[in-house]
Amino acid sequence: MAKNIKSKKKRKYLDLAEAGASPGSVYIAEYALKPLITIHSFNAVDYKIEKVNNLKGLKETLSVPGYTFWIEIKGFRSKSLFELLNADFNIDKLILEDITRTYERPKIVEYDEYVFVVSRMLFLDADKNLENEQVSFILMDKVLFTFQEQYEEYLVPVKNRLRVGKGNIRTAGSSYIMYAMMDIIVDQYFVILNNWGEDLDEIEDRLLAKPDRSIMYDIQEIKRNLINIRRVAWPERDKLNDILRSDSPLITDQTKMFVKDAYDHCIQSIDIMESLKEISASNLDMYLSIISNRMNEIMKVLTIVSSIFIPLTFIAGIYGMNFANEDPLTGKILPNNMPELYVENGYLYTMIFMAIIAVGQLFYFWRKGWFK
Repeated sequence: MAKNIKSKKKRKYLDLAEAGASPGSVYIAEYALKPLITIHSFNAVDYKIEKVNNLKGLKETLSVPGYTFWIEIKGFRSKSLFELLNADFNIDKLILEDITRTYERPKIVEYDEYVFVVSRMLFLDADKNLENEQVSFILMDKVLFTFQEQYEEYLVPVKNRLRVGKGNIRTAGSSYIMYAMMDIIVDQYFVILNNWGEDLDEIEDRLLAKPDRSIMYDIQEIKRNLINIRRVAWPERDKLNDILRSDSPLITDQTKMFVKDAYDHCIQSIDIMESLKEISASNLDMYLSIISNRMNEIMKVLTIVSSIFIPLTFIAGIYGMNFANEDPLTGKILPNNMPELYVENGYLYTMIFMAIIAVGQLFYFWRKGWFK
């Protein structure tokens, strides 16, 4: 049981840059990974993947006509990479700062030549701990950059769709690719919430079967996770709404039609979050109520036992005083002392009388329904 009630994982705090740093400074954390850069080139009939070590010459590669490009960048341990993005693609340094400081809330920032978007990918690790990683997008005409701090493969469904080539995935432009990725991020909310819903159902069964202290800790863990996912889902909803209202020509009307579906899914996930939050609060209240009722039952039993032994203890206390009826030195009779002290079979009569009192009390409590 001690293992169950122990916190599953220490809370992960932000690895912040030094306070007072110049705005637009690229921040490379000590644990930053070496960049892995993959160029996905595709059109209606072709799909190519190329892994490169840096972005030198990328601008010439992206000038090939008839293709849409997805530049996938994982790992930030290279300041030269971000300096090249600023020099060759005119990416604002404030945007590069937001990419490398991976604690940004979901948002969209529009520029004339590109659109910057931040999302947060949520997933459960092997121990069912909630992980929260930032995924950043820079959307250009026929080009999409994505940035991830870790090497995890979050966007496999998009790669599989590009490989198969069915539907709009290769022909609808770079904004549609960005939508497809954000749709995966939103759909992941449902996977996580479904998992927690099953956990809450299991907790409810444990409550009804045999409640123990670990239940309270499990409920608290889910409630804390719901707060964390809510902090992500609400800004994600606002961001999708801003995309729908965007006037940027880089986001096509066709893409907005699909973003509306992702927006509806995000609202639905928020509704589920609120429901699970209420269920977790209800389960916690039920646990406290069950524990309180159990304590009341224990107190009732103790009260009955005490009520039975109070008169018996009173009688035993009286006859334990041993005030003799006759002075052993002078032989004088003491009429106000215990005349029963030397009564033949007095101990037996007293025990029988005490047993009658106890049985009578039990019968009275039974008639009152205290044993139900």
